[in-house]
Amino acid sequence: MKLEEMSQAELESMNYDDIAYMILKEENKKMKINDLFKRICEILNLGQDVFENQIADFFEIMTTDKRFTMLEDGYWDLRINHSQKIVLDDEFEEDEEELEEELEEELEDEENEDIFYDENSDDDEPDDDLKDLVIIDEEEANE
Repeated sequence: MKLEEMSQAELESMNYDDIAYMILKEENKKMKINDLFKRICEILNLGQDVFENQIADFFEIMTTDKRFTMLEDGYWDLRINHSQKIVLDDEFEEDEEELEEELEEELEDEENEDIFYDENSDDDEPDDDLKDLVIIDEEEANE
């Protein structure tokens, strides 16, 4: 449904961002935020004081709504009208390959490492932390 086909009551029940979406979709052109909000105020028969008092709130709504995107020079448009270019860098692919090779080498080194080998242990002498322990019975303890 187009904005001009909607009743004033229907328009007044809508959020500003929904009206902005319809305006940008119908006009199919980017707009500055002031012009867009002025257009909303005109459609809803709101005065200049509402425009001045709520433009900052409208800006916040637009920045948080994922349907919109801010373009250069302060223009706003629908996000679906703008594709994002993804550039794959050949250097990135080379770096990724180098990292994979390094990880593989590290894994091979870890596999070849003897995890049970203890450099400090002397196999001839067992570790006995209790060698100085003396056991006494109750009678000796009471004396």
